[in-house]
Amino acid sequence: MATVNDVVIKIATVNGTGSASANGLLMKSIFRMGIPVVGKNYFPSNIQGLPTWYEIRVSGEGYQSRSNRVDIMVAMNAQTYERDMLDVAPGGWLIYDSTWPRSKLLDRDDITVIGIPFSRLCNENFDGARARILMKNIAYVGAIAALLDIELDVTTNLLEETFAAKAHLIDSNMQAIRLGFDYAREHVSCPLPMRVAAQDANSNSIIIDGNTAAGLGCMYAGATVGAWYPITPSTSLMDAFRNFCSKYRIDPETGKNTYAVIQAEDELAAIGMVIGAAWNGARSFTPTSGPGISLMSEFIGYAYYAEIPTVIFNVQRTGPSTGMPTRTQQCDIISCAYASHGDTKHVLLFPADPAECFYMAPTAFDMAERLQTPVIVMSDLDIGMNDWVVPELEWDESYVADRGKVLSAEQLEEMDRFYRYLDVDGDGIPYRTLPGIHPKGSYFTRGSGHTKLGAYTEDSAAYQDVVDRLLVKWETARTILPKPEIQYSKFNKAGIITIGSGHGACVEALVRLAKQDIGLNYCRIKSFPFSEEISEFIAQHDVVYIVEQNRDAQLRTLLINDIEADQAKLVPLLHYNGMPINSGFVVDRVLEEVAKGRAA
Repeated sequence: MATVNDVVIKIATVNGTGSASANGLLMKSIFRMGIPVVGKNYFPSNIQGLPTWYEIRVSGEGYQSRSNRVDIMVAMNAQTYERDMLDVAPGGWLIYDSTWPRSKLLDRDDITVIGIPFSRLCNENFDGARARILMKNIAYVGAIAALLDIELDVTTNLLEETFAAKAHLIDSNMQAIRLGFDYAREHVSCPLPMRVAAQDANSNSIIIDGNTAAGLGCMYAGATVGAWYPITPSTSLMDAFRNFCSKYRIDPETGKNTYAVIQAEDELAAIGMVIGAAWNGARSFTPTSGPGISLMSEFIGYAYYAEIPTVIFNVQRTGPSTGMPTRTQQCDIISCAYASHGDTKHVLLFPADPAECFYMAPTAFDMAERLQTPVIVMSDLDIGMNDWVVPELEWDESYVADRGKVLSAEQLEEMDRFYRYLDVDGDGIPYRTLPGIHPKGSYFTRGSGHTKLGAYTEDSAAYQDVVDRLLVKWETARTILPKPEIQYSKFNKAGIITIGSGHGACVEALVRLAKQDIGLNYCRIKSFPFSEEISEFIAQHDVVYIVEQNRDAQLRTLLINDIEADQAKLVPLLHYNGMPINSGFVVDRVLEEVAKGRAA
């Protein structure tokens, strides 16, 4: 019996050989057939020539997390044949370049090995070493199209769109696809028992990565200044912002840019520029990753204490230290929540996919200005750099930026005195002014001890009065930040909590566990500090599994610290090997806990 629209294809190639274009063409062809699909890129952080993999999950059900199996392995890198063969699930297929014999590929009798002479086909039909390497990758797209019954017309249309400005490349690429397609059709029974068939699930969806979506969201949010120091995996966020601004942020009369993008000499300079721009009234931001947060910490603490609205996008990667720059984790939760020395607490937002990276961008700027504090958007490499299918992004044209408590010249003129750090409304948030608006609005922006009136102090009581007010502001933040997503039934005694990119794996795991008569309630946290709804969710269950992607249960620690959650209830399920989390991990770990007698 054929399996339709439920297949995982993994392609093993060599970095720098042009395989990214081929893999994108394959994924987009399946997407154009209306079938939900997701792509995960596992690439090296070093120079070209090292192994790289791209995993395409075809899921008619629309699951967006990584699978824990590989059905079809396209082994194009001789250095990784043994490893690639072991990755194939029993009953699966391994495709390799049979131009040269590879006897070790025949070591498993529970998979089917398919040899296609990609190199020979391309050597016979194309001139030049570079062209032959590139066309070999395109040829495997054709072979997979034949094996999975992908509509070749769809792929042809994509090629024509992709190379519209370079029409001379269309024929050669199409020829390479045909070479792989025709050879597979002639020598292998096509399609395989595991194939694809057109659906209508993507009519209102797009393929996008989180960094591109976040860059677009920053532009729509009204950001005009971006400063950064290049670091994997966040650099493409600023690239996207700059590209969008270069198209849409040009003054039509003067032709001048209405934005500024600055590549700083390091992360310290970048965050300093962003804080300075925000102090002057611009919406400004910086994208970075874990090592950048470490370097920025003192300035982040300054913005917290001086109460300057600042937005940071942390596209998390593995640590500590350099770690694995091209692998994903959620390992900066604690370092961001309490960045800098002294008593500091920072607002965090947790997007689950590229769409939320887009929508949370204006939220981040609004919250930063309303609360007059740094806001850190906690994305990660899986969200930021991988290909996701999400609903078409929609912008609310009625959106008005929330600039918070900013006094105008007219308001200042009517005041007897302005005091920068005085809590007038009881919500912990003082009023601020922008430079040059009115002489009455001037004040010293202090990172040193200051009173509620803005004066320098080393008086104990006056200092404590200010930092205590910051806690009042913290409680205000708790009530206005994005609320958690909760699925609840009174019949379930256990629940799951997760954040960010753990969402897709948990949603799928809940379905799989339900089929085994294990019912769990679900809470996806979207922001920190944590709201009352999260406290109530934990209180309603005997056991709550905390699914996160780090070794030290940082989210669990934050729950205990911030809302005094009962730590005896909180069972950590920790995934931290650098690969995107999958539902199989969640299912297996929950089953292990249930076997120990945990509630379910």
